[in-house]
Amino acid sequence: MREAFFLETPGGARFCLLSRPIAEAKGGVLFVPPFAEELNKSRRMVAEAVRAFVEAGWAVLQLDLKGCGDSAGDFGDAAWADWLADVDAGWSLLGERLPLAPRVFWSLRAGSLLVSEWLTAHPSSVPCLMWQPVANGKQHLTQFLRIKAANEMLGDADARGVIASLRAEIAAGRAIEVAGYELSPGLASGLDGCALRAPNTGAGPLMIVELSMSEQPTSSPVAVQFCDKWRAVGGDVHAIAVQGPAFWQTQEIELAPAAIEPSVQFLWGCAP
Repeated sequence: MREAFFLETPGGARFCLLSRPIAEAKGGVLFVPPFAEELNKSRRMVAEAVRAFVEAGWAVLQLDLKGCGDSAGDFGDAAWADWLADVDAGWSLLGERLPLAPRVFWSLRAGSLLVSEWLTAHPSSVPCLMWQPVANGKQHLTQFLRIKAANEMLGDADARGVIASLRAEIAAGRAIEVAGYELSPGLASGLDGCALRAPNTGAGPLMIVELSMSEQPTSSPVAVQFCDKWRAVGGDVHAIAVQGPAFWQTQEIELAPAAIEPSVQFLWGCAP
């Protein structure tokens, strides 16, 4: 069963899609999406995963952040603080719809940075499923800014100059345009200053799923290090690398079905 509706928030209407199993849900999952074009590239893969999670008995809430999808505002109007507020609103809504069921964060790429920052402000032992999490917001923003230089077919030296110029515009409080996206200083600076962090205390279960085209995929050093930090504050940690394409950035729309089964197994472990 799927229910589409708008959630009224202080920052405007947010489009929501709630997918539920026919029977009583074992729990609820809030999906926190990736950044910019990675969101569009990953829609089909996310839909496949949602279908599998619902078949496993979990309800899944997808909420378009401010300026994204069918939510109110333009992308250029959004600030990082707005997106954090939207995550909070989605989490609260899921609790209202499933008051007695466990809730789980499921994030993709930069969505994991939002979850990490939300957990810092709301200490709790929330289970988290992170797909290919971005570890460093500053690096992620730089990679996004490189798109402009690449589109202009510039050399390395010129590309560095373009990136420096774009960062100077952001620092001066001016919006910039990259690959058709207008990026506000409030969004750029928020992403730039964010890094993947474990909760300060009392961490809940964590699973990190990474993808690789290698015949024998292994977890990245960054993921291993992050897992160690999460484990140090009491969290039960699982990390797995599976074979599949980087569907959030491939030229054509692709799927990575191998990421779904271990994710379902993790959700089963979060059920009461």
